[in-house]
Amino acid sequence: MFDIGATELLVLVIVAVLVIGPKDMPLALRTAGRWIGKVRRVSSHFRTGLDAMVREAEMEETEKKWRDRNAQVMADHPETEMTPLPAADGATIHNDESGENDSEARDERAAKDADCELPASTSRTGD
Repeated sequence: MFDIGATELLVLVIVAVLVIGPKDMPLALRTAGRWIGKVRRVSSHFRTGLDAMVREAEMEETEKKWRDRNAQVMADHPETEMTPLPAADGATIHNDESGENDSEARDERAAKDADCELPASTSRTGD
C-alpha cells in the first residue's frame, strides 16, 4: 500500500520518540493501532458492499439474458407441446385439473391389464 523503506521507518520512529516521549509511546501506539483497525474495518465493509452490488448487477444481467433467450426459444418453437412422461410401468401418467396424479384410475387400468381384481380388503381372519 505505502512504499515505506527501512530508513524512512527509522526516521518516523525517532521523530515519534522525540515528539511523544518514551513514557507515552505505548499509549500512542495502542491508539494508533485502534485507529488503523477501525479504518481497516470500514474499508472492508465498504469493499464488501461494493462487491455485493456488483454481484447483484451481474445476476440481474444474467437473468435478463436467460429470460430473453427463453422467450426466443419459445417463439422459435411454439408448436412443440410438452407431453406427459411415461411411468415406470409403461403407463402414461396423466394429471387431473387439480394437478394431482390420478393414481386410482391408473391402478384400475393396471389391474385390468393384468386380468385380476383389486382386493376389497386386506384383513386376515383367524383359522
